Amino acid sequence: MTSTDVLDPSAPLLPGEPAAGGRSLRVAVRDFWGNRMGVIGVALIVLMLLFSFVGPLLYRTDQIHPNLLQVTRPPSAQFPLGTDQVGFNVLGRLMVAGQSTLEVGLAAAVIAALVGTLWGAVAGFIGGWVDSAMMRIVDALLAIPALLLILLLTTVVTPSVVMVIFVLGLISWLVTARLVRGQVLVIKSLEYVQAARQMGARSWHIVIRHLVRNVIGLVVVQATFEVANAILLFAALSFLGLGPPPPATNWGGMLNDGLNYVFDGYWWLIYPAGLCIVITVVAFNMIGDGIRNSLEVRLSRR
Repeated sequence: MTSTDVLDPSAPLLPGEPAAGGRSLRVAVRDFWGNRMGVIGVALIVLMLLFSFVGPLLYRTDQIHPNLLQVTRPPSAQFPLGTDQVGFNVLGRLMVAGQSTLEVGLAAAVIAALVGTLWGAVAGFIGGWVDSAMMRIVDALLAIPALLLILLLTTVVTPSVVMVIFVLGLISWLVTARLVRGQVLVIKSLEYVQAARQMGARSWHIVIRHLVRNVIGLVVVQATFEVANAILLFAALSFLGLGPPPPATNWGGMLNDGLNYVFDGYWWLIYPAGLCIVITVVAFNMIGDGIRNSLEVRLSRR
């Protein structure tokens, strides 16, 4: 699933279809819960949240002080997923690492949604040279590979969870801005928006009340994919050794730590963290697909 699968802003609206292509919230929620893949995605994310945030409260381990007497021990009754190269309990470390991974993914997606929605709405509503200038900035940034841009930014700022959130958020809004801008170009030509202009409504009032409100469904769908993208980028950044320094940890950092032991048969240092990343990313993509199907009237009518 890619971000371009969310919605084609240039597609014509069907007769009687709302500008945002969405149904009422109640109908959309009902349809979402009727989508098996979406429900499975929600269940997986709930399990990962419980595992990461409730698990450490029930299964307490020391993830600060290394224990060199228990390094690289295989899974056992005492250590269900073994220990790592410095003696940390891998199961407990997976839980703690999941906290920062999920926090970064969710927070970065929120920032991307807010910035991208406002940027795209303003560009599409104003139009003219302002629209051209704003979208050329977006095009220029999209031309730079995201991972390369992240590497450049991390050489300027000290890596930390907060800084990684802002860095990922400020490079993830570009696709959202293009999608919102395309949809706003369609919405602003509709009669009720023109009527609001004729009645003397302020520009910011039209943007917030009529334009942004009608692209919320699009933004929510895109945000779910941005969560998955942010988690993957954070994992890649940490895998390259440019994530937050110890004692902070995340699933990508655990993969990086276990890479040196890939040929030694210590599978528990690699597979659990990789499996957590895969499950979380796939689950968010399943949720995004389910929300899209429940909100887009055009998809159901086709």
